[in-house]
Amino acid sequence: MSEHRLHLAEAKLAQAKARRGQPISHILMEEGRVAPTEMLGAMAEASRIGQSVPQVVVAEAIASREEVLEAQAQHFGALVLRRRDSPPDPAVIDRLPPEFCLEHGVLPWMRVGDTLLLATSRPDDFPDLLPLLPPDIGPVVMALALEADIHAEISARAGARLAEAAETWVPDEDSCRDLNRMTPRTRMLAIGAGLLCLVLLLLAPRLLFGAALLLALGSLVLAQLMKLAALAALPRRAPPVHATLPADPPLVSILVPLFREEDIAQTLVKRLSRLSYPKALLDVVLVLEAEDQLTRETLSRTRLPPWMRTIAVPPGRITTKPRALNYAYRFTRGQIVGIYDAEDAPAPDQITRVAGHFARAPAEVGCLQGILDYYNPRANWLSRCFTIEYASWFRILLPGLSRLGFVVPLGGTTVFFRRAVLEKVCGWDAHNVTEDADLGVRLARHGFRTELISSVTREEANNRFWPWIKQRSRWLKGYGITWWVHTRNPRRLWRDLGPKRFVGVQLLFLTTLVQFALAPVLWSFWLILMGLPHPLDPHLSRPLILGLTTLFLSAEAVSILIGLAALARSPHRALFAWVPTLFAYFPLGTLAIYKALWETLRNPFYWDKTQHGRSAPDRPGSDLPPEG
Repeated sequence: MSEHRLHLAEAKLAQAKARRGQPISHILMEEGRVAPTEMLGAMAEASRIGQSVPQVVVAEAIASREEVLEAQAQHFGALVLRRRDSPPDPAVIDRLPPEFCLEHGVLPWMRVGDTLLLATSRPDDFPDLLPLLPPDIGPVVMALALEADIHAEISARAGARLAEAAETWVPDEDSCRDLNRMTPRTRMLAIGAGLLCLVLLLLAPRLLFGAALLLALGSLVLAQLMKLAALAALPRRAPPVHATLPADPPLVSILVPLFREEDIAQTLVKRLSRLSYPKALLDVVLVLEAEDQLTRETLSRTRLPPWMRTIAVPPGRITTKPRALNYAYRFTRGQIVGIYDAEDAPAPDQITRVAGHFARAPAEVGCLQGILDYYNPRANWLSRCFTIEYASWFRILLPGLSRLGFVVPLGGTTVFFRRAVLEKVCGWDAHNVTEDADLGVRLARHGFRTELISSVTREEANNRFWPWIKQRSRWLKGYGITWWVHTRNPRRLWRDLGPKRFVGVQLLFLTTLVQFALAPVLWSFWLILMGLPHPLDPHLSRPLILGLTTLFLSAEAVSILIGLAALARSPHRALFAWVPTLFAYFPLGTLAIYKALWETLRNPFYWDKTQHGRSAPDRPGSDLPPEG
């Protein structure tokens, strides 16, 4: 280190010590950074939520981070280090692992003589950090730096390694990343299954068709019974839950993955700004891909509030949402970690409800799933049907399955975790295109429960034909991959889940996949109604045809019942008349599953991106769920 740099550092340190010990609030007021009335309000808020005054002052935009940093430096008598003015010394950065630095908000910056200047963005926690340092690190003096500078330096120096770790955080036995690595055994099984089907098609087509019919009918019956059981498990009226802040409210980190989002950034900031949770306890991270210049340029023109920031994920072998989440997670420190999508409009009191629910719930409740709804249900027929389907899923099936004690496959957004639980299950599988459903199963396998909360997030219904097919094919591909990952070792899955939940996983995933894949087998019975020959004509007696007709009509009746019951629990009762049209909506899933099957063979980890911002809310304010 040069003599000039050494003297400059010592001069700045001496200047910082001039006001050592003075309250930060007084320093900010004396320097004219904060008006006394504003400081009184900040101090009252800090007392209410149990946080420091500087944290509140920054979060509420009363003073800038730089102004508060200078005041902290005077209070602690510490040197301020800025990346642009005095970049960290590469020779000392590696004295501490990047994971440790991210967890504790520190970075080895430079040496002044034999003393290491250890920069921190959390000076109040520095005394507790000292015993955790390696004994051979030498004399250490605290310096102050912006968290953004610490994160930027860690990203520049260790981003590639952290990104690679994000791809492989989930252990091999729980991940699907070996799906495209066919072993001789799996190759022989695949070839054998294909040859068997081909031989049966050539020599005994009726046998093959009959087996497919039995499988399709069995899945249809089991699926409808599961829906009725979920409906029966629900209470008639859920008790009202008021949003109250817990006595010791936690810091909540919200990850919002963005990719090629040009039209949604400003709207997203506006919608998340409605959240009523204390801003000093809210850390919203917009997660970007490093090569996504479109979104980065859009955000550069958007003024972000102090409690919102961006993290860029370095490029890697794959580009998926779960990989981005794993990477960005390391740059957060919230005791609760939540996920929102780019187009989400959560209820203003949602985070308060989540924090309160976790405070009351036992430790085994590791995850909370909110209700997803749409703000553009009347855009067209497809959006109406999608809204009915979502109402059925989030207001009937998921809460019913949860009350029955089955595994809950999570939605990709409005889902919240205890931080310790995410660490326990090793985050998201970076290669799974339905990382949410997979994580729901892994949570259950580790002994954690997922509970449903009544808070609603509105989002945009994907209501264009081909984008809908692409989105649904990704979901179905992920469902198939998730089932395969967790069932490839059935004994272990049985041991982890127990008989009841093991059967539940098979029912939930297999009935979904089989129904869509073998739907054409059931459609073939329309040939009989049209007076055309059917492959099973010799075996179709009149009583059998009547029985099948009764079964099909009963299945439709169950679907209508579930749709009506779901809408009755939602604000979309005007869609009652559209419920019978679902018979024409669900066949679209069959097109999607064949696309999914082709992609599973060709490119199982391909993430078919859904574009947001294509359909506006039906009316002003319809993207804002009511509080309470």
